[in-house]
Amino acid sequence: MLSNKNMFKLSVVSLALAGLLSACQADKPGSAMPEPQTVAVNASHYQEVQLAGTAYQLLTDATGLQVQQGAAVLSRYDGAFIRLTAQPLSDDSVLLAAIEDNSNSLYIWRFAPAQPTPLQLVQQQLINSRVVDDLCFYHSSENQQLSLFLLGGRGGADQLLLQQQQQWLAQPVVIRELNIPYDSTACAVDQAAGALYIAEADRAIWRYQAEPEADEGRSLVQVNKPFGQLQGEVKALRLLSDGSLLALEEEPARLLHISSDGQLRSAIAVPALAEASGLAVSMQGNTATAYISTEDAGAVQQLSLPLSSIAPVAAKPAIVQLMPTLQTEPASQRGDVMDDPAVWHHPNKPELSLLLGTDKRAGLDVYNMQGKRVQQLSVGRLNNVDVRYGLNWQGSAHDIAAASLRDDNSLQLFAIDNSGTLHNAGKVATGMSEIYGLCMYHSAQSNKHYVFVNDKAGLIQQYRIDTDGSNWQGSLVRALQVPSQPEGCVADDKRGLLFVGEEDAAIWRFAAEADAATTGEAIIRVDGERLVDDIEGITLAEHNGNSYLLVSSQGNDSYLVFDAAPPYAQRLHFRIGTNPVPGIDGASETDGIDVTTRSLGPGFEQGAFIVQDGRNRMPEQGQNLKLVPWQHILQQLKPL
Repeated sequence: MLSNKNMFKLSVVSLALAGLLSACQADKPGSAMPEPQTVAVNASHYQEVQLAGTAYQLLTDATGLQVQQGAAVLSRYDGAFIRLTAQPLSDDSVLLAAIEDNSNSLYIWRFAPAQPTPLQLVQQQLINSRVVDDLCFYHSSENQQLSLFLLGGRGGADQLLLQQQQQWLAQPVVIRELNIPYDSTACAVDQAAGALYIAEADRAIWRYQAEPEADEGRSLVQVNKPFGQLQGEVKALRLLSDGSLLALEEEPARLLHISSDGQLRSAIAVPALAEASGLAVSMQGNTATAYISTEDAGAVQQLSLPLSSIAPVAAKPAIVQLMPTLQTEPASQRGDVMDDPAVWHHPNKPELSLLLGTDKRAGLDVYNMQGKRVQQLSVGRLNNVDVRYGLNWQGSAHDIAAASLRDDNSLQLFAIDNSGTLHNAGKVATGMSEIYGLCMYHSAQSNKHYVFVNDKAGLIQQYRIDTDGSNWQGSLVRALQVPSQPEGCVADDKRGLLFVGEEDAAIWRFAAEADAATTGEAIIRVDGERLVDDIEGITLAEHNGNSYLLVSSQGNDSYLVFDAAPPYAQRLHFRIGTNPVPGIDGASETDGIDVTTRSLGPGFEQGAFIVQDGRNRMPEQGQNLKLVPWQHILQQLKPL
């Protein structure tokens, strides 16, 4: 795998070669460039929008924001507004946002010409986190969120959530903090692709992911000469309907048209302006009209760019969003630390139940039902953990937790007493070379306890855990195999079945009894659309006689519910999204999961779905566990 440094070098080399080609093409004789024309209006920002078939003009100058229809002024709002941006809400309204430069306050308006008050202020908020240099909207049709990026020029940006599932928040909530280049100057979002573009002054244009729960990585779009085509400081970015990008250089004023793969399509000088700072775009068919303006509100320039004919990009269909209502304290370290959760039920008081979470750097963390860490067992690098009940240890009744210990490829055992305190109960050697996933099984036939453990080569071993009343011992009873690397697994104690996730390919079913056949069957396969590799956590829920298989689809940060019996029908596909009221972010890049349909106390009377959150935000900190009430999932299940 290439390192980030080598990937950057490769990107620069590729851009340099593409730049040479595109520069030659742009300079070909006879390739006519559109000429900028002067618009009969002076403004620091100027834009035209179409609402219900009527054109309206939005403009700012030194005294305020003004909305016009031709020569008629419909609305006005006083203030020193900069970086005006617009987001269509429907066919008859548009959302506007700008920064009041003197106070660094965010203003958001809704312009609906059919209303008695066409321009309504819906939000005004002082921004204390950073001096805002640009702002841009993002509407996620898939996750049903409307957010606004606030770009600072000193290496940071905030993503503010404005609306979720068609409901406006009383106050915008910061759902993500981004680390961006120190001299960032402009931003724009490709709504269809979910891509955030950021200009780094006169040096580069970068592409990030716009989803708040997405990976933080970036890719290089364009770079300055001699490796690319940038010459001046980029003051504004705008996306076009074909996915291409407009970048406005400040001095000398120049408009660059850049394809989605970073190649320069054209570079058009704007000689009428000594400096340029404002850029807006309106679309009519396959023609984009760009409006270019200056900070001192000089005469606006416009030019038209013909675009290649493209099919309209359909919005991604909405995915069911469920909100977590509880989260645990974060892991003590940042990075890939936590992996797999398990639930221990208190024998008498559900609210005293516990959540176990593996720490791949240190051991096992134990949390109460308020999400507080109550115990840490520093036994080594644990990967997966599971729990079963009723196995005597040290002369008294205990429950058992087993975990895969990567330090020495062993099974790490824990005894749990009636108070919920965990005790180190020893280890069982496995002989594996790269131990990985694990789950437990309690046989209804023999009343024996078992541990299934797998390694990265596809080997699955089954160990019986016996007790002499004082200590536990493990014995290898059977071996199974899947074609490639597995991890997540879950056993159905009631029906004597084992389900194993082969990460890149499928979910397998085996018989779980120690004397059963060793052949398995692939029952659910990765489809690249809903179930996207890696298949990570797998867990099983029993409700009203029905059994459901829940799966973490890590490749698209989502979760699926299947019937756990043939034909394994898919019953639900969902994501865990932001819960803005308690300030809990969504879950993404999930490894392990667990579910219970028994009460865990107030708020979880019917049980809970527990997931490891690989990207813990609001604020950015170590990984943790998120809990969704089981009844919220039941309400969304598709009927048979």
